[in-house]
Amino acid sequence: MPRSLVNYDQKLNIKTADIQMGIHRSFTYHRYEPTPYEALDRLFETYLVDSCNHVVDFGCGKGRLNFYLAHRFGPKVTGIEMNETFYEDCLKNLIMYKGKGRQRIMFEKCLAEEYTIPETADVFYFFNPFTIDIFRKVVSNILSSIEQHYRPIEIVLYYPAPDFVFFLENHSMFTLKLEVQLDEFEKNANERFLVYEMGLSAS
Repeated sequence: MPRSLVNYDQKLNIKTADIQMGIHRSFTYHRYEPTPYEALDRLFETYLVDSCNHVVDFGCGKGRLNFYLAHRFGPKVTGIEMNETFYEDCLKNLIMYKGKGRQRIMFEKCLAEEYTIPETADVFYFFNPFTIDIFRKVVSNILSSIEQHYRPIEIVLYYPAPDFVFFLENHSMFTLKLEVQLDEFEKNANERFLVYEMGLSAS
């Protein structure tokens, strides 16, 4: 895949590039690997977010998506990370961050399934961060939040696991809104974004 035209780590004065190496000891949470900037650039050519949105990134790692979105588009962004080291990296990056929208960026250290979904959150991002069992619990929490404060929401999957896709496509609440293919770069059918929506008509 071609590199992004912008080196956002350098531009924003953050460090998010390292991939977690070695054996990952959790059977339910997967290793850290940031979404490539070039993939994000491609997604946001067609998928729009703005200052009215509140994006929650489950398994945010070192906060790459959070800083990228806040700087480029200005939504409120919350990163959820269970790993103490990565959470500390997020806080360090926030201190060093030189981009726009610092006050719109938040991080919380907790398990994804234990995170209380705020009534403002309307976009939820997943880069295959954990198993389908946890994903189901998180989606259940999202739906419970919607029952309390109804609003249209969207779920964004990058490099989607087949069981995530099967679950959403067989859940009557969700419909596929957008697919952004990246396989012309990697020749890999899984290299794509899927955006699912649940609009007001689903109530």
